Amino acid sequence: MSDLAKTTTATIVPTLRYRDAHAAIDWLERAFGFRRHFVVPDGEGGVAHAQLTFGNGMIMLGSAREDEFGQMQRPPESADAPVSQSPYVIVMDVDAHHARAVEAGADVVMPLEDKDYGGRGYGCRDPEGNLWSFGGYDPWEDEAG
Repeated sequence: MSDLAKTTTATIVPTLRYRDAHAAIDWLERAFGFRRHFVVPDGEGGVAHAQLTFGNGMIMLGSAREDEFGQMQRPPESADAPVSQSPYVIVMDVDAHHARAVEAGADVVMPLEDKDYGGRGYGCRDPEGNLWSFGGYDPWEDEAG
């Protein structure tokens, strides 16, 4: 284990880009329960960098732009386009989380159900098409023994 892993809360922090990052931040708070940790405006009406927390995890996001990083990572082309990655977020009350997301307008693409590998979960898309999975399965529990 690296020294960083011993002192850092979460060593993997997913990053996303949004066409309307301000609206995405508001929606992620309302639908999924994220909390603003740090938001830096870009001076042009967008978001240069934002950090949102959920439990001891974090995501970072910003406005889609045509900079060097933006050439490599951009939002999905449409709300139903395939994606190459998606965050999995462990939640305590999956049914309540699902209800909150649905109420906020999340597009549920994998129904709420008990999973073969344990726990209960569902998958949905945010308004810009990013795919999210939420569930009660905690892969760390097997190691905690």
